Amino acid sequence: MDGKAGNYVAYLRKSRADMEAERRGEGETLARHESALRELAARLRLNLTAVYREIVSGDTIAARPVMRRLLADVEAGVWDGVLVMEVERLARGDTIDQGVVAEAFRLSGAKIVTPSKTYDPANEADEEYFEFGLFMSRREYKAINRRLQRGRAASVREGKYVGSVPPYGYARRKLPDEKGYILIPNPDEAPAVRLIFTLYAHGERTPDGAERPGIAEITRRLNALRIPTRRGGAWSAGTVREILRNPVYMGKLRWNWRKVKKRREGGHTADSRPRSGESLVLAAGRHEALIPPETFEAARERMNGKRTPSTRSARTLQNPLAGLMVCGKCGRRMQRRPYKEGGAALICPNPDCDNVSADLSTVEARIIAALRPWLDGWRLSGTENAGVQDERAFRAVRRQAAARLEREIAALETQRDNLRDLLERGLYDAETFLERGRVIAERLERAKRDRGALDDAETEPPIVRVAGEKTRILDGYETLTPVAKNGTLKAILEKAIYQKEADCRRICPDGFTLNLFPKLPRMEKR
Repeated sequence: MDGKAGNYVAYLRKSRADMEAERRGEGETLARHESALRELAARLRLNLTAVYREIVSGDTIAARPVMRRLLADVEAGVWDGVLVMEVERLARGDTIDQGVVAEAFRLSGAKIVTPSKTYDPANEADEEYFEFGLFMSRREYKAINRRLQRGRAASVREGKYVGSVPPYGYARRKLPDEKGYILIPNPDEAPAVRLIFTLYAHGERTPDGAERPGIAEITRRLNALRIPTRRGGAWSAGTVREILRNPVYMGKLRWNWRKVKKRREGGHTADSRPRSGESLVLAAGRHEALIPPETFEAARERMNGKRTPSTRSARTLQNPLAGLMVCGKCGRRMQRRPYKEGGAALICPNPDCDNVSADLSTVEARIIAALRPWLDGWRLSGTENAGVQDERAFRAVRRQAAARLEREIAALETQRDNLRDLLERGLYDAETFLERGRVIAERLERAKRDRGALDDAETEPPIVRVAGEKTRILDGYETLTPVAKNGTLKAILEKAIYQKEADCRRICPDGFTLNLFPKLPRMEKR
């Protein structure tokens, strides 16, 4: 080939094999390939006028913007040929992508120049050889990907962590005498994870009884404690929910939890990551668990069970039976409706259901009366230990938050002192000094206020000690708040089915039937 042809361009793209070679110290891939292609152009006397570099990983043209730009230029006749290390660098996607690449070069007449062969689309034999090369590269890619996925699944089964970013609460550590990584607890993040699971799975003991905050309330508490997320932002309910779902915190590893699935949208291929149990690999990890398995199972049961009653942040729950009562006719969750003159009724929210309402306090009293003999013999065992665990989780997070705030206060005070030095040395004018000083003063005041709030919370831990003989479960139930009553009943009951017929509306206001489904078995007397 001589140099009378027009302008040529080089296309460079990394592959997984290239990245492995770089890790072995074989040099930067794109630089080596560019040098080789420039030597090839000089040897063939080709006019190499541009280089396109692709560093984005992806097996489809849609995921490779530089490749799309190259094809557009080839179709527009900008280039007479493309230099590439091998044809596999152009397309390893599906049959459609391979056809797009082959068609672009065939219609434009642009040549494909590799160190081993030059493909001329005007030559029928070259065209067939080029298409066969693309087909074989796709087969090779799929075989490599299968081996890679099998290797990752095998590593997970061996207890190794194969992800690139560790979950919140952990850091990665390279295994010293073998390939792979394991997780180790991150001392700055692990206490927050323990607090999330403790609050959601077990709740907390307060002066008014037991309370089990929902995900939204836990999110507010984390932000109030000024605990940063991995990226330093505020917590969201979705982040807390994903932590509660992840079995890594009880010592397990999962793989293919959200496997990528491809679908066609508007003529293009799109990726989605649905949560699915298909192909899920769940294995015991070689890392330290942050929470015991029973705590994780308690959190999962709560999340998969009844929906947590929603209340506005400025209001508190008023229905002690919220989330427990099920309509015996239509199956809907029953709701509390207050009377104008005081009190409240228990109603079915379905307008087409003829289940008759009843006084809420009457239904509650009937439930408690039925549960007392059932639970006779059960005691509040382990309450003190639960309280100690709750208190430890709170105190660990507060200590970290306090230390973080103290560092921030010290840094801001140093900035304030340095600001005065800059003014005295003439590096800041008066206006800049006042503006910077105002910003630092506001941040310092906010940090000191947050630090004081932590001190106040530390003096009032939300723990109630159980003194003397362990009490029965429902002792003192009548003195609890609606929130505490609801938490107590949910620890005892799975659900209660309510039904009342229309002809009992006035004749027998308590003429309803209840079917209770306790979580605790009946304690048989000996």
